[in-house]
Parts: sequence; structure tokens; C-alpha cells
Amino acid sequence: MKIIWRISYTLLPLFCLLGLTGASGPAGKTKDAELRIGIVQRFGDEPTEKLLLEPTKGDSLKLKFQDGNRQQIVVTNKPVKLEVKMQPLPQAAVEERVVLGVYRTYETAEDSARKWRERGIEVEIAQPDRWQVWAKRSVYKTPLLRRLLVQSVLAAGHKTVFVDTQILQQVPLLSWQANGKSYTQKNIQISSNQNLIRVNESQKPENARLYAGRMEVQPNAYGSFTLVNEVPLETYLRGVVPYEIGASSPTAALEVQAVIARTYALRNVHRFAIDGYQLCADTHCQVYYGLNGVTANTDRAIAATRGMVLIYQNQLVDALYSSTTGGVTASFSDVWNGDDRPYLQPVVDAPSNNLWNLSGQSLKNENNFQQFINLKQGFNESQRDLFRWQRETKLEDIAQDLQKFLKVKKSPYAKFKTIKEMQVVERSKSGRILKLEVDTNIGAFTLHKDEVRSAFAAPVSTFFYLKPLNKGQPGLWGYAFIGGGLGHGVGLSQTGAQNLARLGWSSPKILQFYYPGTKMEVFRNAIEQNNKLPG
Repeated sequence: MKIIWRISYTLLPLFCLLGLTGASGPAGKTKDAELRIGIVQRFGDEPTEKLLLEPTKGDSLKLKFQDGNRQQIVVTNKPVKLEVKMQPLPQAAVEERVVLGVYRTYETAEDSARKWRERGIEVEIAQPDRWQVWAKRSVYKTPLLRRLLVQSVLAAGHKTVFVDTQILQQVPLLSWQANGKSYTQKNIQISSNQNLIRVNESQKPENARLYAGRMEVQPNAYGSFTLVNEVPLETYLRGVVPYEIGASSPTAALEVQAVIARTYALRNVHRFAIDGYQLCADTHCQVYYGLNGVTANTDRAIAATRGMVLIYQNQLVDALYSSTTGGVTASFSDVWNGDDRPYLQPVVDAPSNNLWNLSGQSLKNENNFQQFINLKQGFNESQRDLFRWQRETKLEDIAQDLQKFLKVKKSPYAKFKTIKEMQVVERSKSGRILKLEVDTNIGAFTLHKDEVRSAFAAPVSTFFYLKPLNKGQPGLWGYAFIGGGLGHGVGLSQTGAQNLARLGWSSPKILQFYYPGTKMEVFRNAIEQNNKLPG
């Protein structure tokens, strides 16, 4: 994925007011990568959706679009309300794709895509709702080719592959009014003189979000539209850091978040290639809500680390992070398929190294794991509610959640009626569930790794054990999910970083704790050494 470089002056006025200097030189003299962020990813999925774009006070919006062979420009100082109107087709059209797999996370989809490519099948990664791997549409472009592919894949034992077919009677068009005139188009570019645009999905004024940069509304791969924010990287971070870790976090924790968020963004610019942008604005990437939450504290942290990224052997690291680990971080392969990263290994999430010896008391052992979960003091996250949790769920509700999950995956086990028993059959060294077996009235099947979080509503991590409950009645009433942490637990704990910062740890020391063997570098220097971007 190509990164466009340009000189950016966007942050200079604020930095000067704050008296800040960046790690890689003054903001006005430092090249800044420009990103394309999908801030409203599937606009028009619902026919009642509306999107309000507004200029800031005293400014105007410039809307640029193609009208036949001519480029049109409309300028207005009024809000522009976008909606999607359906245009009937002269005759029905068939749109279909071969879905090779459905997944909870991009990481799992990416590993699946790699395996299909190794088999000689060209694929692309999509996110119509859950992540999916599709047979590449430009290659498998006829019904015959698609069905031959499905036949061969099913014959090889991949039973969850299917053809997603839609009969289109109409197509969507963007509709809006400006200066008393109505327009309908498929693509609009929006800019303003002040380089600021308010975006409101709810039509309630208090919910408007302020974004820097330009906007583009463009078609996506799912028959709807995406509102894309074109924004310089350092400006983008101003809309990430306050929302990801909290503006009141200690300075070192804010600096850590800035370095990690910058590294994560640059390493993941290929995620939405199918839709013509690079990153999303929610937890499937990292939360980006524009400039409403900007503070002097977060801007100082971004400026102090300007251009700095985390490197391992001259490569951008896979800068994964989560809210709360539950007391020990996880390896990459504890959660997803694919090669482990040497810098993403189990680390006891505590300032002292004498709380638990992972090499001597592996959390692969169920007794050791339950003993670890009973420990509550001395960890970085001990004071947080989600460090430890217990949730009881009756069997019928567990079954309902599981059936819904299996239906999405097109699993033949989705037809089960009752659950007989569930048990954890394998854990990783960090205690994460690798395999959970479910015995039903039509047979037993196994959930693997991060599937476990998708399959049940109760656990918010895979760091838990199951306790059968009967509630004083004969037979099985349900299960208690007893565990810790929130999220995948790989890499940095945001809660842990805050605690270590309060204890006086510096940002480089915190980064070394969660990503051992890595180092910080100015991004352009890393590129000069590596001479390429990932993806």
C-alpha cells in the first residue's frame, strides 16, 4: 500500500502555542504520512441513515464531483445532509462472491488469506460485518469459475465455504442539496478553507465530531458507501490517543500510547485495500474520533514522540495492545493463527518479577491457572474492575449465543439443540484458552482461540475457566465464566502502562517491558534502513 508523503503544517500553530518541539525536528519541517481513515464505513446499509457535514464558523464546504465528463464544484456555507437513494435498474443484476471464511478479527482473516494464497487461490480480505476472506472477484469473475472453485474447495474438506449471491433490483446513489439545488452522485470529495469539517451521524448537534483534513464519500465493496477522512498521521494521532488511553493518563503512558498508535497505523495501512482506504476508526483498528477530545496533555505526548515508532530488526513491530491483560500478557499465537512475534511473549503484568514464575508454574496447567486467577494483589491492573470478573450464564442463553455464532460461520453444528457439557481442553503458557470443547446432542466440536470470545456473550477475554452450576436443581443449570482481563491481552496493557507510569517508569522502559527486544526510531530513518512498508 502506497503512502503519500508531503510537508505538513497542520500541527504547527498548536505546537508553537504550547511551546513544543518534536523528537524529529520542528513540525513544519518534518514529512508526515497521510492516511485514509474510514470514519463511517457502511453508510447507506440502512435506508433511513443520514449524514450531516458542516463547516466550522465562518468557513464553507467545497464539494467536488464528476458530472459526466465534467468536474463540478459546489461551495456552500450551510450544512450538507447526505442520504442514500435507490435507483431502479432496467433489469435485475446478480452480484456474488465466494466466501472462504468468516472471522472475528483481521489477524485471523489475514492468516487464513495467507494459507489460501499458498494453495494457489487468489483472495482478498473484506469486512461487510465480520471479517471475511473472499476469492478475488477480478479472478473468479464468472459463475462457472466461482462454482468450480467452491466444488474443489468443498471436496478438499473445507465445509464452511459458500457463495454469497444477491439479486440487485436497484443501486444506491448519494443524494444531497446545496444552495437550493439537488444532486445525486456516487462519489464526492469535500474540503474546507480551514481544513476542518464537522461530521454528525445522529443529527443531534451534541454528537457532532470535528475532523481535520479532507473527506471523501465513496462506494465500498458491499453496496453502500464509506466516508473517508484524509488526514496527516500526526493529526490523526490527536484523535486516537485521548480516546484510546484517556487524556488524564500520566505523561509516560500517553507517550507510550502515541508511539504504539503511530506504529500500529503505519503497519496496518493495507487492511481495507478492498474498499479503497487504509484504516477504520473503531476497535477493529484503533479508536479515532477526531479533534473533540484533544487536550494539551495528549498533544504534548504526541509532539514529544513525533515521528517515533517501535522497531524490531529494522521492521515496524506488530504493535498490538489491549485494555487489560488480567495479569499476564499473551503471545500472538495464543490468540490467532500465524507465526509468533519474538517481542510478543507472555510477561507477568506487574512491577515486581516475584509474583509468579511462568517457567516454573506454567499456566497451561488448569490448577495453576485457577490458582493464578485467585491472585488479586500486586499486579499493575489490581485496582481495575475488569482485572478479575465472574459471570454466570444459564445453559439456554449459552446455547443461543453459540448457535448464532455457528450460523454465521455456516457450521453444520449450528443445528444443535442442547449442550451437554463444555470444558477447556488446552491452554497456552499465558493461560489463554487454545481449545474449548462443546458436547451437544448432535456431537462434540471444538472452539479455537479467539473463536471463544465470539461464541459466548459472557467472557470479555479468553483468560478464564468454567465452573458448572446447578443452582440447587438436578442437572446442569449453566456455567460461571471466571477470569480476568478485557480484550486479547497481546502486547501492551493500557491499564498496566498507566500504573507503571505512576510508579515513575519512563516511556522507553514501559515499551521495553511489554515489547522486549524492540527499540524506538524516527520513522523516516526506519524506512531508509528497511526501504519498504509492510502490506
